[in-house]
Amino acid sequence: MDILIAGGGIGGLTAALALQARGHSVTVLEAVREPKPLGVGINLLPHAVGVLDELGLLPALRGMAVETSALVFANKHGQAIHRDPRGLEGGYSHPQFSIHRGELQMRLWREASAKVTVLSGQRVTGVRDGHVALIDTADGPREQAADLIVGADGIHSALRRRLAPDEGAPCWRGVMMWRGTTWAPPFLDGRTMVQAGHSQAKFVVYPIAAPRQSDGLQLINWIADRRVRQPTAGRTAPDRADWSRAGNVADLLPTFGAWRFDWLDVPGLITRAEQMLEWPMVDRDPLPRWRLGPTTLLGDAAHPMVPIGSNGATQAIMDAKALAEALSDHADLDTALAAYEDERRPLCARIVAMNRLEGLDAILDRVEALAPDGFTRLSDVIDPAEVAAEINAYKAAAGHRTHGT
Repeated sequence: MDILIAGGGIGGLTAALALQARGHSVTVLEAVREPKPLGVGINLLPHAVGVLDELGLLPALRGMAVETSALVFANKHGQAIHRDPRGLEGGYSHPQFSIHRGELQMRLWREASAKVTVLSGQRVTGVRDGHVALIDTADGPREQAADLIVGADGIHSALRRRLAPDEGAPCWRGVMMWRGTTWAPPFLDGRTMVQAGHSQAKFVVYPIAAPRQSDGLQLINWIADRRVRQPTAGRTAPDRADWSRAGNVADLLPTFGAWRFDWLDVPGLITRAEQMLEWPMVDRDPLPRWRLGPTTLLGDAAHPMVPIGSNGATQAIMDAKALAEALSDHADLDTALAAYEDERRPLCARIVAMNRLEGLDAILDRVEALAPDGFTRLSDVIDPAEVAAEINAYKAAAGHRTHGT
């Protein structure tokens, strides 16, 4: 089958590799003219790492990422609420990796370019007659027909607009994110991800590179979330032109300036950042369907979600695997696309809904409400067994599977 993928991000490139491995002819069209390793850190959950392992990428991942040992929930004083073992230490078949998003994308780009057609500076703007992609290039518009067109073109997807032409801007509930990277001494075991604080002000931090030999410092990825407006249903995000703009330290220090833990200097990370970008925390309402004729959606084009639980890139990678398998299992294209959607759409809609309810961040809010000044014994504030059960329930609902489940 001749397949065209709109979008050369992590999901689109993984789909290209998975589809090519099953004998399809694939073309990837990326709007950016010169892709570069931009962005900051992300986490790949074990089930996504398993997909990349099937594509032969596990050795490369081990060489460019940090194998995450645990996710620690903490209050704004740095006191641990719960430690959740991750990856192999958590009983999964594969590691969980903390990795630089841009470096991962460039690795996938190189891998895909060796096996399929990958073209940059080619923005898919629409579809004609169901199977002809309309494309803008520097040399003018062009068209390209395919048996299947996959929209992996992100939260502002042109192909999604065919299914929801009146959808409008993404949904925003008043939280801004500042994402940065800083070279700093390793914290805890050098492989731990921590989310500290509560829904009004949260700091997520994890290393994305091994300590460098010259001075032992690690590249630390961090995300500072701060509510700047109260949530209102249907509120739209700041203008798209302001997305991914350079962040300002002065916007963060009034909130996080006193967050100095015995294991981490939060304001120090912020002030010494190599780069800092500001984003609105947004999602979109789940669609009732992803397919329209011989087209379907994948990744953020299909199910943009609030970034809680390390689900963004992971779910895009799982989409890629499911689409490739559905096309192999069903000779009829419409049946295959229906099977893909039936497998993926309900799960992703559930994650969108859970994350709108703060996901696991609700645990942080309860501790903040009951012990805003910290605690001597956690059990005086919250039942540790209930916390563990809530975390396990979220992971099960989001598709996590250990060896024993």
